[in-house]
Amino acid sequence: MNTKDILLELRTKNGLSQDALAEKVFVTRQAVSRWENGETVPNTETLKLLSRLYDVSINTLLGAPRPLICQCCGMPLEDTIISREQDGTRNEEYCKWCYADGTFTYSDMDDLIDVCVPHMASQGFSEEQARSYMKEMLPKLDYWKHFDQFSDGGSFEAFKQQLTDEINALHIDGMPRLEKLNALVGAYVNLAYPLPSGISIKFLNDQATYLGNQLESAKEPGRCFGVLANRDFLLICSYGAEGTDPELILYKKR
Repeated sequence: MNTKDILLELRTKNGLSQDALAEKVFVTRQAVSRWENGETVPNTETLKLLSRLYDVSINTLLGAPRPLICQCCGMPLEDTIISREQDGTRNEEYCKWCYADGTFTYSDMDDLIDVCVPHMASQGFSEEQARSYMKEMLPKLDYWKHFDQFSDGGSFEAFKQQLTDEINALHIDGMPRLEKLNALVGAYVNLAYPLPSGISIKFLNDQATYLGNQLESAKEPGRCFGVLANRDFLLICSYGAEGTDPELILYKKR
């Protein structure tokens, strides 16, 4: 689709008149009309406003003129998994798992490969093929080519280690020692805790990225512990077979 068709479709889908859209993005109704007639294209700042308003990438607004891939892990990017800055704007260079709220979540290439390989193996690659492919591909991506420029000097890794130490210091019965925290997106972690009233409380924001891991119980085969945290909270639950309700063990603000 052309940009003019996409803008018309999005405005219509969101139930906005040309006047209403113009007011929201600080232009005239005539400007909106010219976009939709294909006479002009919104400028960069207006595209950013439209991106936030419609919750789509600028690349999508422009008709997807270039394929987007995460410049940290190499994953093809769709609007639903594109990362965001702290102010909520999209960063179309990275996925949610590699860049969250203005912070890069991986500073060690081998750690990233360890996370990606099992996912690739489940899609028909052997682990050896997946690992070989990642080792060849990652160094070609901007993040790893310019790592010194993007590095935060180890502050995020220090935060992850602090969290790991905090969790291990709880000595929760049956939970193995936590060795690593990975980036997890809320939408991909099904965690709703049922109350006695029958209502379930959802802990996670589908758009947010958290740190977490799954650990198999040291005492009960088939039972796992789920660990989730960010700078604001720490949550630990346990669960058995798929589809069973989680048991909330700990939830505290940090």
